[in-house]
Formats: sequence, C-alpha cells, structure tokens
Amino acid sequence: MITNLQQSYGERAVLKGLDLSIEKGEFVAIVGKSGCGKSTLLRLIAGLENFNKGSIYINDEPLNHLNEYARIMFQDGRLLPWKRVIDNVCIGLPSDFKVKAVEALHQVGLEDRMNDWPSKLSGGQKQRVALARALVHNPSLLLLDEPLGALDALTRIEMQDLIESLWKQKKFTSILVTHDVEEAVAIADRVILIENGSISLNRTIRLPRPRQRTHPAFSMYVEEILEKILDRNKGKIALVRNSKESHI
Repeated sequence: MITNLQQSYGERAVLKGLDLSIEKGEFVAIVGKSGCGKSTLLRLIAGLENFNKGSIYINDEPLNHLNEYARIMFQDGRLLPWKRVIDNVCIGLPSDFKVKAVEALHQVGLEDRMNDWPSKLSGGQKQRVALARALVHNPSLLLLDEPLGALDALTRIEMQDLIESLWKQKKFTSILVTHDVEEAVAIADRVILIENGSISLNRTIRLPRPRQRTHPAFSMYVEEILEKILDRNKGKIALVRNSKESHI
C-alpha cells in the first residue's frame, strides 16, 4: 500500500502524492514517458532511497529501510566478469546456497552454463542469470526495472514468457517498469500509467493467459494506453480547432 508518496530531487518534483495498492501475487506493469518517475517509484519500493513524504507499507509493515521481501532486476544484468555464472548467482550468500543457485539456474534454463564466464553469454543469457540471482532468494516481491529493454525482439518475447511462467509457478508479487506498452499488456494483470508525478490511468487487463497478441482486445488495450501516453486525443482536438478557425 502506497499513500501520498512524494519525492523530489532539489527543486524538481518527481512523485507528487502518488497512491497505489497492489495485491499479494499480483503482476503490475508501470508505464510512462521517460522521467515520469517509474524507476524512482521502484527504487523507493525496494528501499534503495528514502522518500520525502508519504508512506509505503509492505505486508502491513511500514517501509523505512531496505525492503527485505524484494529483489530487483535491472536492464543491465550487472554480472561480475571475474566470477563464473554460478558464483554470480551466489553473490553475498553462504556457501550452502550453491544447491539453490543451481536450482535457480535450472529454472531459467542455464544449468549447463553454470561454470561459464559472463563474457561467453549472450545478452539474453546474462539477463537469465540476473533473474536466477533474484530468484535464489525466493523473494515475495520481484521488481523489474526495464530488464528486457536491451534485448532483441525475439529474445525479449522469450524472456517475457519465462518471467510470466516463473511468476505463475512461484506466486510472487511482481512490479515491472517498462516503456513497451505491448510488453505491459502481454504479462501484467494491471497497467499503471504515471504522468506528472501521479497515476493517470489504472487499467486492469481482462484477457486470458497466455495472452494472444493477435486478439482484437489486446490491440485495444495497447492503443488505449498509447493514446493516453502520447495525448493523441488532445492533439486531435487542437487540430479540429485550428481547422475551424481557418474557415472563420
């Protein structure tokens, strides 16, 4: 539960009284233009930054420190090049976690690459390792900050399917920040649009899983959200006004 969340950097207000409630086990996607506060919100939920005003509750407990329930996955896999894949998954963990690390790599389809160096992996494989590193902690909240943004189109769809499959299997709560509206509609229960520091659209995606991108309703959801982000209707109104004025 997030209430009246406000965050500023100097004189620049990023979040302006944002309110948001997310149910346990829900998959929520957050979209919006660059600089709207998407990643800022994710960092605040992770406890990586202190917020100026408002409140964040995790499992009915106020968050005022690092969120121990959450793990975050970034656009860059952030793997240590001098450590092998298995050791990257085990970073910061006791040695007896190695069995769990192997299991996590198995879940993302990379168990056979556990002894490779990160330099030998493709971009998609590096992100799978980063996902395994998050899953080995068995988080109840998985935060995804543009984790697929640098991948090619086919690899991106494969990773979307993998994340959705693991989410359904493990039943963790997930919050995805993305610029890709199709990606948001494809895997999220709800799509949240942030504009001017607050939520301007909160749309539940009522489509069966797995989502079919050719389904007419899929396109309708994507178009509705894009219309709102790009403010196309406002542009159409202005165009009509200009056209009428030119005939006066």
